[in-house]
Amino acid sequence: MKFAVIVFPGSNCDVDMYHAIKDALGEEVEYVWHSTDNLDQYDGILLPGGFSYGDYLRSGAIARFSNVMAEVVKAAQAGKPVLGVCNGFQILLEAGLLPGAMRRNEGLKFICRNVGLKVENNQSMFTTGYELNETITIPVAHGEGNYYCDNETLAELKRNNRILFTYDGENPNGSLEQIAGITNEQGNVLGMMPHPERAVDSLLGSKDGLKIFQSIVKNWRESHVITA
Repeated sequence: MKFAVIVFPGSNCDVDMYHAIKDALGEEVEYVWHSTDNLDQYDGILLPGGFSYGDYLRSGAIARFSNVMAEVVKAAQAGKPVLGVCNGFQILLEAGLLPGAMRRNEGLKFICRNVGLKVENNQSMFTTGYELNETITIPVAHGEGNYYCDNETLAELKRNNRILFTYDGENPNGSLEQIAGITNEQGNVLGMMPHPERAVDSLLGSKDGLKIFQSIVKNWRESHVITA
């Protein structure tokens, strides 16, 4: 499986994402600059964290208009797995690939620490490696991670099991219903504020994030690899 790590001006977690795929997961991966206008050669699309375009206007608001985003939308519509982490999640929201919006953290401070997450749905292409209701440890690092959506959207997210992760116990940023990660209706686009790419090795304090990437690869192989 071949992954693309999309790099915007201001991305700063692209190297972490690349390391997670190449060294921890053992799959093929390339950096792809934001001006790229073709992602056909890639099987999975990864939007890393950082401060794309300096977070001017709003986090992700300018990156959403980069050339590559038309291709990200195309990949999502084709059913390819698309994962947006932190600023990547914000970009997916601005692009309309996921519903809702991000607000400043409730305490108006940047948060950088490990948090507990609860796996709310283990039947998605991103979470089959986990047990339902399993608690995992993943770091967060953001100033605008306070997820919000209207009541109708929230009801739809719940009704269709599109909330994959919630914060377990403490709500670090004030997110509605403790939401930490959601998918699109089709189930192939995941946006999450915590950084699974920073939790792929026990030397880093946790390897709980690796199962997200392993789940993606497992799903892809089951869908694309034919055995006699």
